[in-house]
Amino acid sequence: MVFWLSIFGMICWGIAPVFAKVGLSNVNPLPGLIIRTLMASVFVASLLGVNDNFNQIKSLSFNALVLIGIEALLATLVGDLAYYAAIKKGNISVVTTIMASSPLVTMLVSTLFLGEELTPTRIFGAALIIFGIMIVSIK
Repeated sequence: MVFWLSIFGMICWGIAPVFAKVGLSNVNPLPGLIIRTLMASVFVASLLGVNDNFNQIKSLSFNALVLIGIEALLATLVGDLAYYAAIKKGNISVVTTIMASSPLVTMLVSTLFLGEELTPTRIFGAALIIFGIMIVSIK
């Protein structure tokens, strides 16, 4: 099940940038991001009553709320704004490849701050990702 959910998410994330690129043709990245975020918020808010989600949100600790808020600022605001600005001006196949390599940053940060193990296999995989980005970015 996890595999198929991952495949479905990959397909959605692969198709979405095409709509964003065309949708941003006559609008700056920030208003585009605002529209996208508002639309997503409506859909997500409609799920509040499903599976006890509201009670889970109410029971979150202050620390958890702050950490999720920081993640929202970095990913949904700053990261997505940079992404929108990049796809508006650039080639979406290159931009999305670079953006999809964010696990490289996660690997480094999780090793430094969470003590996760950085194995030779992961280092080799990271090198392959970097090499792939360089190849895709060549004009």
